[in-house]
Formats: sequence, structure tokens, C-alpha cells
Amino acid sequence: MEVIYQYAWLIPVFPLFGAMLVGLGLISLNQVTNRLRQFNAVVIISMMAAAMGLSFALLWSQIQGHAPYLRTFEWAAAGNFHLSMGYTIDHLTALMLVIVTTVACLVMVYTDGYMAHDPGYVRFYAYLSLFGSSMLGLVISPNLVQIYIFWELVGMCSYLLVGFWYDRKSAADAAQKAFVTNRVGDFGLLLGILGLFWATGSFDFNIMGDRLAQLVESGSISNFLAVLFAILVFLGPVAKSAQFPLHVWLPDAMEGPTPISALIHAATMVAAGVFLIARMYPVFEGVPVAMNVIAFTGAFTAFLGASIAITQNDIKKGLAYSTISQLGYMVMAMGIGSYSAGLFHLMTHAYFKAMLFLGSGSVIHGMEGVVGHDPALAQDMRLMGGLRKYMPVTSITFLIGCLAISGIPPFAGFWSKDEILGKAFEANPLLWFIGWLTAGITAFYMFRMYFMTFEGKFRGTDEKIKEKLKKAAATIVLELESEELAPNFGPGAMKKGELAATSQQHDSHDSHGHHSDSPHESPWTMTLPLALLAVPSILIGLVGTPYANYFEEFIFPPSETLSEVIEKAAEFNPTEFYIMAGASVGISLIAITLASLMYLRRKIDPAAIAAQIKPLYELSLNKWYFDDIYHRVFVLGLRRLARQVMEVDFRVVDGAVNLTGFFTLVSGEGLKYLENGRAQFYALIVFGAVLGLVIVFGVT
Repeated sequence: MEVIYQYAWLIPVFPLFGAMLVGLGLISLNQVTNRLRQFNAVVIISMMAAAMGLSFALLWSQIQGHAPYLRTFEWAAAGNFHLSMGYTIDHLTALMLVIVTTVACLVMVYTDGYMAHDPGYVRFYAYLSLFGSSMLGLVISPNLVQIYIFWELVGMCSYLLVGFWYDRKSAADAAQKAFVTNRVGDFGLLLGILGLFWATGSFDFNIMGDRLAQLVESGSISNFLAVLFAILVFLGPVAKSAQFPLHVWLPDAMEGPTPISALIHAATMVAAGVFLIARMYPVFEGVPVAMNVIAFTGAFTAFLGASIAITQNDIKKGLAYSTISQLGYMVMAMGIGSYSAGLFHLMTHAYFKAMLFLGSGSVIHGMEGVVGHDPALAQDMRLMGGLRKYMPVTSITFLIGCLAISGIPPFAGFWSKDEILGKAFEANPLLWFIGWLTAGITAFYMFRMYFMTFEGKFRGTDEKIKEKLKKAAATIVLELESEELAPNFGPGAMKKGELAATSQQHDSHDSHGHHSDSPHESPWTMTLPLALLAVPSILIGLVGTPYANYFEEFIFPPSETLSEVIEKAAEFNPTEFYIMAGASVGISLIAITLASLMYLRRKIDPAAIAAQIKPLYELSLNKWYFDDIYHRVFVLGLRRLARQVMEVDFRVVDGAVNLTGFFTLVSGEGLKYLENGRAQFYALIVFGAVLGLVIVFGVT
């Protein structure tokens, strides 16, 4: 088995080679490469499948007890400074490699059906492969510097993929928003890395943790600095994993094609933040204040995402806020020291959330045949309903995903979420209460989503609803025009009304316009990945049951040993488990019942309830006004500041330069009349000067 470790570096290289091959073809032989669509897709998928096969072999080897493997080489040296690069394979790495490659492979197969008629089909596959390579490189990185390099590559790929349909203004804006928001967190991460290196002299995770603890204990550095460095590093995961207050980019990133929503925002990019917290656990564990910040940030984010998702009508944005909420659970688990529970939920969530996102893409694909390719119509659940009879595979798999994320046993989400709630109760009952309440809200909005989409009467042909949604979308567009486009002048500015036309464009994966009166099931390339993802969504949680927690025995914190983990497992109290599990399942069942009364049986009118709690409803519908606040403070505020700077530049800086030029011009013009080449004139000037001096000194 040692041989596979020596060639583990090929895991990120395989998809990188596929991306390079297709990318070079697009650059040099664009038309030929674009015509060979299926061939390019097969190459890309084959490369990722090869990486997946090697990843499974490494995971099996680690399960069998192979020691962690580290291979490095010196990359840079200057005096006493030495920086190594390479790769490491341990339990956490092997698990993440399998998660990333399996989800990536299934998403790539799904992409063939979803993007079948898109003119950017081949380019999209190249971006997918490059992103997969970047994420796999991040996972196997043995130190913080190498992680940061791949961290930035993942961010770049996210920008390319979210803004894939760059001719749509909303997609271009979403890509910029994601990029800029992540740069804020990444700048904090960079400062934290530099601070930790200054303090510890190392980029190795375990060495940094041990040395930082020793330095704080000896008083060589203050506890304040240790907390500051830890929180600065945590800013990176806050942005990448969409935690409060840098969560605002993730819902807008739904403007990208749905396969990207499944790949980036379910199993890979957003999970990178949780992965980094796990890698930096030796540092965070020794800084209790930082651990508390992480825990409460995660708990608040979990509640925030769920409270916003409850009123969303766009199916993809509802799932996006659901992702924010579930990531909050993982971050909270890390903050309370429940290392294995956080990673367990990362694994289960990756599969059922990828399935939910791909299911939403299947729904959109089916709806576009009826309502056309306007996202305001094709993604709005108010135009759906009754899709179960038209899309049986999609509806069944979506229901499985809803049950899993709602924490209903024996589905995967029950075991991982319940473990987090149990650990939270031991650490801080307030955190448990927030997580428990969020679990109920999660079950409500997920089944609201399911009932609105798949049950009841199909509303896609209701012209009244269509007109209402179109008017609402047009109002938003006009507001954007007045707020964003009015200050822009010059040849690059859009004309009034142009945004409305642009926002309706869709570089679609099918022909434009509607051509059917009823939706249809997606092709097998889209339904097969859904069916395959349903299997782990149901069964994978069984590896982490409290009766036989194989997952915790495989993944445990660096500060603990396997014997300590087994000893803790032996202390399992069934009564306590049944009470905690019963509480979480109970609130989920109550929430599902409430959702069925409101959206399935129509016994309760949601509009009447919304009217009674209008302030809370408006708060949720407007996403707690975070987007509005950030827009006014940062976007419009920075524009005003830019205008002031421009005025200073124009009047002061340019004025001083222009004044200097004016004096030079005037003095030059004056001197040219004095220098005429006549000796008599020069003598007269000398005589006048002498006479002036005589008069001045004679008077004094």
C-alpha cells in the first residue's frame, strides 16, 4: 500500500491535467474543441474518476491503520528561513479527498444533461476541473502557506464559475460580490498566518499550536495577541464558509449554473472553511476565547440562515440559506470542541445538500419548458406545485434530502446533527437551545419547499401569478437602475432600461422560450446522480451512530488518542441519547406538521400569519436587511468617498500640477522677450540693474 502514498500527489494533478488539456484546446483550436463536446466531457470526468479511485484506495488504507504519510521538499530558503511544500495523507485528508472527488464526479455527469445545449459547455467543464484540482490541492496541503495558495485558487475558480453567464449583469455582480467579500476574510487570514509565523516561527499546524501555548504560558506573548491571531485566521473560514457577518455572498452566488451551486456550495468550497478550522484545531484549542467566538458565531449563523430561508420563494436561494445554516452547525461544533461531530456533519451534509441542489436544478430544467428561461419565473416556487407526478425521480430524491436535513431517523442528517446538539448541551445549554430551535425551523422551511414544489396543483400555467412575479422583478430592476446606474457616466455606463433587458437574458442550456404546458423529468444524466446521492443521504449516517461510532474512532482531534476516544464511547448513556434525540426529532415533526397544514392541506393561511407578525416577516424576507445595510454603508459609502477623493485629486493635486505648469509657461513666455540676442539691450539691462542697486543702497 506504500506505493499509492508515493503517487498521492497525482490526485490534484489528474483534474489539473484535464483542465489544461481542454483549456489549451479552447485557446488554440477553439472551434474544433467546442465541436468535440462529449469527448472533452469524457476526458474531464475520467480524470476526476481516476482521482476518486486513488482517493478511495487511500481512505481504505487509512481505515486499515496505515500511519499518516508526509512528503515534503524545500521550496524556498533564505538564511534561517526554510519553507517546505509537499503533501500529507492522514485520516482527515483521506476523508475529504473522497467527499470532494465523489461529489465532483457526480456533478460532472449531471452537468452533461443540464448544460447540454449551452454554448459554454466545454469551458464550463474546464472550470469545473480546475476548481476540483484547486480544492484537492488544498486538502492535501501539509502547511498553512500551501493551504493559502490553493485557498486563493479556489476563490478564483469560484469567481469564474459564479460569473459563468457573465453577460447577465446579476451573475457578473454576484461573482464580484463573492470575490470581494472573500478577499475581506482572506486578508484577515493572511494577517493571522503572518502573526502566527512571527510568534511561533513555523507554518506547521501542530508546531504552531504547541509553541503558541508555550509562549502564552511563559508570558513571552500576551494572551490578547494569541486571541487576535486565532480570530484573524478564523476570518478566512468566516468568509469561505459564509458565516456571519461575511455570509452575504453565498445566496447571490446562486446566479451561477446549478451544478456549481451543488459543487461549490455544498461539498467543496464552503466546506473548505470548516476543513481549515479542523486543520488549525491545535492552535484554536489552546485559545479558549477564540473557541467561544467560533462557537457563538456558528450558532448565530445557523439561526440567521434558517430564519431567512423560511420566507424565500426562490428554490435555489432557499437552499443557499439552508447551506449557511448547516455550515453554522459545523462551525459551532468545532467551537465547542466537538471535532469529530463537526466533520461528521460536513460529510453527511455534503451528500444530501448536493442532492438537494441538483434536485433544484432538475426542477428548474423541467420548469423552463413551461415558463421559459427567465430565472424570476423558473426558480420561483409560487409557480411550481404538483411536480411529483411529472418528475417522480426528482421528487423522491428531494424528499429524501428534506428528511435527511430535517434530522429524521434513520437518515444521515439525524445522526450527525443530533451528535452536535448533544455535545452543545454538554458545553453550553444556550448553544444547544439555539441549535434545537434552528432544527425545528430547518424542518419547517425544507418541507415548505417540498410541498410548494412537488405537491398540490401545478401553477406554472397561471398567467396571473406570472404577471405578478414579472412586475415584482421589474420593480427590483428599476430600483437597481436608480441606485446603481444613475451615478455612472461615460462610454461604459448602461443606458436606462438596458439593465432590464440584460437581466432577462439567459445563456440557457436549452432553446429560449417555453414550448410545453407541463414540466418533464430530466434526462438520465441528471437523474442518475440524484439516485446515487440518495444512497449515502440515507445510509452514511450509520457509520456514526452512538452505539457504534466508527466515524469518531476514525476521525478524532489531534490532541486525543484512539484509546481516549474508545474510553469516552464506553461511557455512552442510552437514556440521555433518547432524551436529546427525542427533543430534536420532536420539534422537527411538529415543524413538518405545521408546514403540511399551511402548504399542503391549506388549513392555515400563511398570508394571515405573515400579516399578524409583519415586522418579523419583513425582517426575514429582507434577509435581516444585511444586504441593504452593506449596500448603503460600503457600496454607496465608498462611492461617496471615491467622489470626494476625486474632487481632492482634481482640485488640489491636479491644481498644483497645473499651477506649476502655468507659472512655467508664463515665465517662459516672459523670458523669451528678454533674450533677443542684442548686446545693446543686455547692456541696458545691466545698467538698469546697477542703477537700481545704487538707488536702493544710496537711500538706505
